[in-house]
Amino acid sequence: MPGVAPGEAKGENLVILHKRVAGLTELGLQRFIMRARRAAKVNGAVNVLLTSSAEMKSLNRTFRGLDKATDVLSFPTEPGMQKHFAGEIAISAEIAARNARELGHPVADEIKILVLHGLLHLRGYDHECDNGEMARRESQLRAQLRLPHGLIERTTATRSRSARTAAISTAGRRAARKSSR
Repeated sequence: MPGVAPGEAKGENLVILHKRVAGLTELGLQRFIMRARRAAKVNGAVNVLLTSSAEMKSLNRTFRGLDKATDVLSFPTEPGMQKHFAGEIAISAEIAARNARELGHPVADEIKILVLHGLLHLRGYDHECDNGEMARRESQLRAQLRLPHGLIERTTATRSRSARTAAISTAGRRAARKSSR
């Protein structure tokens, strides 16, 4: 993804749709990116690539050393260039479609959630080490932009549900063992 020609200095965004998504046009996505950039205070233009999981796997392997597909990758620009060009975001249309189906909302909304998540990374947020700062900001912006639950919120909720389910399951097994004695 890095190396794609940035949008013009006027702040125009470049959208590349290698994969089409029902309910999402290039113009619609460009408009959303502009609104989300303003809301997230991302000054420079942003390139967004909507592509396949195979291409995302290749990008993830090349730039992060992880040999698996992922839903979204962000590539911030070099310091000093951010005023005109903030960076690039790559999104897997296939993973977005699967997530949208599982969560019961339109694929177009899922793409927007992933764009917002990517924009926050371009802005410098990092949910892996910021003690919830990115999650809080994403939640605020998601509400402001009228989007369903954000990526970090869903991941945290899924982990919490899994932990509760495991605890309930363990308690149930203990109770079953006691009652069979």
